[in-house]
Amino acid sequence: MIRETGFSLKKYNTFGVDVKTDVFIEFTSLAELKDIFENELLNKNQNFLVLGEGSNILFTKNFNGYVLKNSIKGVKIISEDKDSVEIKAGAGEHWDDLVNYCVEQNYWGIENLSLIPGTVGAAPIQNIGAYGAELKDVLVAVEGLSVAELKEMRISREEAKLAYRNSIFKNELKNKFIITHVILQLNKKGKPNLSYSGLSNYFKNTPVDKIDIGQIRKAVIEIRRSKLPDPAQLGNAGSFFKNPVVSDSIYNKLKSKYSNIVAFPVGDNRWKIPAGWLIENAGLKGIKIGDAGTYEKQALVIVNYGKSTGKEILELAKLIQKTVKEKFNIELEPEVNII
Repeated sequence: MIRETGFSLKKYNTFGVDVKTDVFIEFTSLAELKDIFENELLNKNQNFLVLGEGSNILFTKNFNGYVLKNSIKGVKIISEDKDSVEIKAGAGEHWDDLVNYCVEQNYWGIENLSLIPGTVGAAPIQNIGAYGAELKDVLVAVEGLSVAELKEMRISREEAKLAYRNSIFKNELKNKFIITHVILQLNKKGKPNLSYSGLSNYFKNTPVDKIDIGQIRKAVIEIRRSKLPDPAQLGNAGSFFKNPVVSDSIYNKLKSKYSNIVAFPVGDNRWKIPAGWLIENAGLKGIKIGDAGTYEKQALVIVNYGKSTGKEILELAKLIQKTVKEKFNIELEPEVNII
């Protein structure tokens, strides 16, 4: 266990914002996590934040309290049969390392989620999704620590209330439950998920039965890299806003005014409109204010071009929200956790 005071979080958030926390503690086991709460947090009634890789967070100021870095590692098979396998992964594992491992083992289910930054423990909190797949498609349960009782708990997929970029861990159980392990069920005899148009176009000349899991991962990585900046090269947290879902009537009004609008039906006479399309068509793609800007290849991504502060990035986000609201009468909701 590592403990530091007055610690800089610049290397622990993918925006690269230079803020500090009063106390930084890195834990590598459930026992260490319990010890932190028993001996420090609960007795002192301290504010705390559990951090994975900081890939979905924007710090706008120094953090007054404890930042707990989850570094619980390990991946193991807990059950399997001829058709499927259940794996248990530590919350501190790098998500894409887990995807790569599963692809190498020919375990189908998360290959479309390749190259998503962050840790395994953050995946169910956000119900990560991309290219036609979501974590809820494969999640069995999560294990972790109930903060109030300091007891281990297991929460099933149904109990986790997974929805579009949402879960019980962002709401009722926020700061009340800390994920230590994630359990997934994957298929040994899977088939390619080409529901995302970019993937179906990528493989348009390849018979589906000739596409293996490694090719899917390779395609997803190529598509992501063609659209999204590498956080190691250009500070960002991926998609800054959620894609808004609107009613049939609102969509039809927009379509009558903007014939080129992009939207996808999501059932119950509702449509999901890409936030990137709204931002780009509001004239904000590639805009730059100081060292904060929208990415030139994908307007949905806000980037730190060097020395931008969290407050400056937030100001740009608010400008985007205001402009989109004025033009399309649609509220953009941040996907990034703003602190």
